[in-house]
Amino acid sequence: MNKFFKSLPFKLVVGIVFGLVIGQIANHSVMSVVVAVRYILSQIIIFCVPLIIIGFIAPSITKHGTNASKVLLVAVLLAYVSSVGAALFSMFAGYAIIPNLSIVSNTDGLRELPKIVFKLDIPQIMPVMSALALSILLGLAATWTKATTIIKILDEFQKMVLDIIVKVVIPILPIFISFTFMTLSYEGSITKQLPVFITIILIVMLGHYIWLAFLYILAGIYTRKNPLEVLKHYAPAYITAVGTMSSAATLAVALECARKSSVLRKDMINFGIPLFANIHLCGSVLTEVFFVMAISQILYGAIPALGVMIIFCILLAVFAIGAPGVPGGTVMASLGLISGLLGFDEAGIALMLTIFALQDSFGTACNVTGDGALTLAMSGYADKHNVHEKLKTVEF
Repeated sequence: MNKFFKSLPFKLVVGIVFGLVIGQIANHSVMSVVVAVRYILSQIIIFCVPLIIIGFIAPSITKHGTNASKVLLVAVLLAYVSSVGAALFSMFAGYAIIPNLSIVSNTDGLRELPKIVFKLDIPQIMPVMSALALSILLGLAATWTKATTIIKILDEFQKMVLDIIVKVVIPILPIFISFTFMTLSYEGSITKQLPVFITIILIVMLGHYIWLAFLYILAGIYTRKNPLEVLKHYAPAYITAVGTMSSAATLAVALECARKSSVLRKDMINFGIPLFANIHLCGSVLTEVFFVMAISQILYGAIPALGVMIIFCILLAVFAIGAPGVPGGTVMASLGLISGLLGFDEAGIALMLTIFALQDSFGTACNVTGDGALTLAMSGYADKHNVHEKLKTVEF
């Protein structure tokens, strides 16, 4: 029980409730302080985005590149295609469903927030897209030249960035989100949309189950084996993922579940499950796409254009491959994409972080369960191409 009270979702719920209540009773002077502090916290979070991109995408490429076998390339391609497919599925569902939800976008009658009296600007070390390009080129170059020193430095940098996320970004998130909801409550916009948030979360969870069914059916057709022989063993892994919100923390349970299946090759289990736990985030991607569309409609009165959303889906799958393995890692890694490509401001980012974090456990459970379907496909690929059982366990 003590662990529950210390968990991020609980802190977020407390922060949201606190923000909603205080926002209703706060006066102009209190909100002046709130707006200023929220701005500073947003600057810290946004500053960390390029660091997160470089810290996780570049080392991820070097780790995959050092084992750049044909089987690895197929595995990475499967993970990417699954994530892109989940993103596009969610995008089309968003265009079909969100306009029919009872979302009120006008701002008539809303109170105006105080102007920011104190600004502490913390510019990013580089633009987000520059960080992405640098990460990809740095990772590839280190792999091509076998630059072991650089690879070790990147691994150390990744650990440093992970500590920044865990010890700086995540602890300030509940405060940042609480202050954001305080401003939304003060304005009066959030209280009009609360039922919509609950509906959106339920729709996304249904989308998880549909995508998982799609993955397992496709894997079964390709391998001509019963996918239920894999799926039926995954309940413990699903429940564990819901509780931990971490694919890494669920890895041991996922391996145990996969090994109970009679249709998965043991070498593909040892190779695929740890790998997919780090690069296959179909549930998180599906969730983020639907949420950004809904929040855009709520806060800005319109869903992003189709062309912009397609580009967002394609790039988001790339970001997901190198996303940090912490709660909300996918959305954290793509904050720059959300702000730069979709034009979200601080309120939009805060709302995105909140609603994503509140259901992140189910997105992680979808990711972990989907790994079983991709491992089944990998087993079929190995059988069809006479790949002998000589791959060693990949340690993460």
